[in-house]
Amino acid sequence: MGTPEFAVGALSTLINNNKEVVAVVTVPDKPAGRGLKLKESAVRQYALSQHLPVLQPVSLKDPAFIEELKTYTANLFVVVAFRKLPDEVWSLPEFGTFNLHASLLPDYRGAAPINHAVINGESITGVTTFFLNSEIDTGRIILNRSLEIGPDETAGELHDRLMVTGAELTLETVNAIESGNFTLTEQPMNVHPLKGAPRIFRKDCQINWNEPALKVHNLIRGLSPYPGAFSSMHTTNGTIEVKIIRSVISSFEAILLPGESVIRDNRLYIACAGGFIEILQLQPAGKRAMETADFLRGMRSEQIRFT
Repeated sequence: MGTPEFAVGALSTLINNNKEVVAVVTVPDKPAGRGLKLKESAVRQYALSQHLPVLQPVSLKDPAFIEELKTYTANLFVVVAFRKLPDEVWSLPEFGTFNLHASLLPDYRGAAPINHAVINGESITGVTTFFLNSEIDTGRIILNRSLEIGPDETAGELHDRLMVTGAELTLETVNAIESGNFTLTEQPMNVHPLKGAPRIFRKDCQINWNEPALKVHNLIRGLSPYPGAFSSMHTTNGTIEVKIIRSVISSFEAILLPGESVIRDNRLYIACAGGFIEILQLQPAGKRAMETADFLRGMRSEQIRFT
């Protein structure tokens, strides 16, 4: 059971290692793009390429869906980047239902664990498999595996590495359940404060240049490439919104207010509280992402202000 590309990694690994996947459950096709053509999930596309039955229930509590699930007599359900399952679904198989989560639980429970780990400047994250229960991301841990996060690594780059590690851990977990050779660990319930990973909204993506340079840099890479940290850019020609895709902490020095910037040698430096970041890649509204040098080509070496 899964939806995005992250889940395809686990599904393909199970199939390539001769695990019998009897069916796949994913979300219904949704209208997307200017033509509102129906778009299939990444999991559906891959499942069809493998000639697997695909179930796309609107409601996971639909009795007809649950009865159809029972006909496949699967003895284990594997969930990766999907929706919250009702009790009557996850309790069906004899060996239970486990979920692959992209964090080292209990920290970063929620919808956006990869983004929040990077935004918070973590140096280590990982993946965890756990048996589902009635609460979100709180079940007993089966296995986990750690990964280091690079100081300039984006959420997109970390996603791709965690997808590979998560696929390996999913296979390892299935093998452990199949052999009965595993030990469950209860998640600590009284650890405070736990670091959460709630869904990210547009208001969470606006850059505050009054924050320290490191915090701004972490926000940028934690939201890159999607949904993207954004700011309003003010020039003599007007104001446009830009997404900042990639940045680095800079040793550039000047006396500027937060949000003010300098162009030097076709490079763009923006002042934050107590330091500067250099913008390496950005995306003006309505245009493609581009290297900063390409964006600046032809502009005068004047200050640009960001808010």
